[in-house]
Amino acid sequence: MEIPVVPVAGLAAGEAAGSRTAADQIGAACRDTGFFYVVDHGVDPDLQNRLEVLSREFFAQSLEAKLAIRMELGGAAWRGYFPVGGELTSGRPDIKEGIYFGTEPAGDDPRVRAGIPLHGPNLMPAHPAELGPTVLAYLEAMTALGHSLMRGLALSLGLPADWFAEHYTADPTILFRIFNYPPVPATADGEQCWGVGEHTDYGLLTILKQDHHGGLQVRSRSGGWIEAPPIRGSFVCNIGDMLDRLTGGHYRSTPHRVIPSAAHHRLSWPFFFDPSWDADVRPVGRAELAPDAAAARWDGANLHEFTGTYGDYLVAKVSKVFPALRRQVM
Repeated sequence: MEIPVVPVAGLAAGEAAGSRTAADQIGAACRDTGFFYVVDHGVDPDLQNRLEVLSREFFAQSLEAKLAIRMELGGAAWRGYFPVGGELTSGRPDIKEGIYFGTEPAGDDPRVRAGIPLHGPNLMPAHPAELGPTVLAYLEAMTALGHSLMRGLALSLGLPADWFAEHYTADPTILFRIFNYPPVPATADGEQCWGVGEHTDYGLLTILKQDHHGGLQVRSRSGGWIEAPPIRGSFVCNIGDMLDRLTGGHYRSTPHRVIPSAAHHRLSWPFFFDPSWDADVRPVGRAELAPDAAAARWDGANLHEFTGTYGDYLVAKVSKVFPALRRQVM
């Protein structure tokens, strides 16, 4: 089984034929693997290259220098750097370090003044100084791509192209990560070490830029694992828990994991395009629950029994990933 590659230029341009073709391909991928590559997406390759170079420059610094923007300094905003072992995706420490970013809020944003979790200013590094402005430019470009892809997802569900923009993503929750997976040599007993363990993403859509080293694996519907190798000029997209919930399980959020390289640092840049913070995500129209949608997931949770807003769901998930920070700010 292979993950399909979808050209999406027609979605951004609003072309009827191109949008319909892309939407059909995206819908088929969501019903099959929950993952798809996008190409012809229009995101400036020079911007991507700058982001990669500056990211590597940041992670090449000493731990002391990186800790100058440690997450604890961001408080409830959950922004900044965490070291290797600082994040627990599947209840055990990941073998990765990273930086958390989000939309840069206006100074008088009421959610920031109220101390709402995951809202606040980014912690930008002093070195390389260009990384902060590059991240903000990248967020702008990827947000535009996210809106385009959501038009394709809407069409794939038989909805008007602007349905998500009208109901859930006029003010999307935008989160962005830069991860560095250090090399992990094989152990003498052959035990596999995970850069990040099996998990699903929380929101609507993840758009991932990955470097050329690979390591991403996706659980197939049959239960095995397939590789999602890097394809030059592409992003890897996958649907999250809220799109699973919204479609009654017909589009399934797919577990995935990362195997670190034995010899190289692996970098990845996941961009999360999610519902507005206060959205109460419910199944579209009268969509019936898919036959096996209520079955136990990899984590034993049932998305379709959850009540509350997307913000409630996200805070509950993220606070498990960073338990020490949760105790500090909540």
